Amino acid sequence: MELDKMDENDWKYHGEGNKSLVVSHVQFSRVLRLLKYPAEDSENPPQTAEQAFRQIQNIVDFSSNVMSSLLGEKFIHSGEVVKLPLEFVRQLSIKVQHQRPAWRCDKVMDIYSGCALCLPNLTSPALHQPTHTPPLCIEIKPKCGFLPSSKHVSKDIKTKVCRFCMHQHYKVANGKWKRRSLYCPLDLFSGNRQRMHFAIRHLIEEPQNNFKIFKGGQCIYSSKEGSDDSLDLNSLLHHLRPYFMYGNNRINSHMTGKAVLNDFIQVLVNALLSGGGGDGGVVMDRRGEGRSFCEASHFNRERIRHGSQGLPSDSVLFRILQTQMLDTLDIEGLHPLYRRVEQHLQDFPKERTRLQIDGPYNEAFLEKLQKCPTEDDGSVEYAVAKVHQYRVAMTAKDCSIMVALVPSTEEEEDDEGLPSQRRHRDFLSSRPPAFSYSVSILDLDPKPFDSIPRQLRLDQRIVSCYLRTGGSLPKGSLPPLPGGIFAAAEREDCTLLFHPV
Repeated sequence: MELDKMDENDWKYHGEGNKSLVVSHVQFSRVLRLLKYPAEDSENPPQTAEQAFRQIQNIVDFSSNVMSSLLGEKFIHSGEVVKLPLEFVRQLSIKVQHQRPAWRCDKVMDIYSGCALCLPNLTSPALHQPTHTPPLCIEIKPKCGFLPSSKHVSKDIKTKVCRFCMHQHYKVANGKWKRRSLYCPLDLFSGNRQRMHFAIRHLIEEPQNNFKIFKGGQCIYSSKEGSDDSLDLNSLLHHLRPYFMYGNNRINSHMTGKAVLNDFIQVLVNALLSGGGGDGGVVMDRRGEGRSFCEASHFNRERIRHGSQGLPSDSVLFRILQTQMLDTLDIEGLHPLYRRVEQHLQDFPKERTRLQIDGPYNEAFLEKLQKCPTEDDGSVEYAVAKVHQYRVAMTAKDCSIMVALVPSTEEEEDDEGLPSQRRHRDFLSSRPPAFSYSVSILDLDPKPFDSIPRQLRLDQRIVSCYLRTGGSLPKGSLPPLPGGIFAAAEREDCTLLFHPV
């Protein structure tokens, strides 16, 4: 990209989160992430251009120096900070404004600093020749995959029902979602294929903001927040069918909708369990059989016929789970340590730099959290290390996984576009069809030190809401779809076909 020749018409709205807005290039596999501010600050930016640059550089450093070491370099794309012409940024802001969801417009794009984060577009990877079938990309936000066992947990329910399942009740009660998702992260992180299949099925049935499917860079399947619009199964099957109707000598036009969805989930499970290269041993689930199940999960434990509980040690889910489990104290045990650090900083404000509260996120920061003593010696250094561990764990609990699937044929001799360290060939002779795939982790921003009190308050609200309702949903919420889109797929399949013999 030539920065002096930037044209807003070469970029299109891609999506946005709470803190940033993303645009993608119409031709090249590149995205720009720009900061957002509250709308009331639109006339007076809350930080200088230098501070905005430092904020984005911190995101890059945290990803490349800290998260990359913990999660594995092969999964991480850290990107780089770029300075953009201000006129280009202003014109881009005007262009994308009408494409933004109304409920996101309480914040505006930063048009003052000219700073942005440039990253590869993982929804449109350069993995295929233009003449080939466009890649399918699946974005999953897996959330927290374990139950806390900290002695500081004050409510027993937290050791039985996972945070995601409790949070679902809270979100439905507050009107954020009309219908509860039956997805449970503990099923996805179990490493058991049946449970993982069950988890992904429920992500498809109720995606919320935890599941999206892209085809050639265009989002073809997702949920709208606060909407009860029914998801279009026929549209999804229309997009997926060409990828899955070959193999197993099936009559192409008559492959059932249920078979398409099951093959799609099976390929996705294979990618999540793959090591992205190299043979990883399976690490058995050491958390104890009881604690690897969430009592709110709808998966019937008695259905497990075979297969181990545990993830391959070089798989993306294993690395994410290990990083999440740096939260050893739970927010209830961590908050007193946060107060210890906060008090120290009030007494000695200049210590904020030495203790790396706001970065820099370098090797010294990583060393602080990796060399934390096992026992609390009452020092501020111990408290800081535990706070840093918690912040890293929170990033891992909030990250996203992007799985890129490119249809393969056995005649293909090489995968020109796939980076070798993330390349994996999954040739299966019958079903599901073979894909080359790459797995990446994104959304790895550092969580602010000052967000910890807010995390404690949210935790208390979620738990009390769940206990107050006894785990039942409020009146007015929509019940889970009976059988969901899979039942619809089965109904669609009830057709008799007669062929001449």
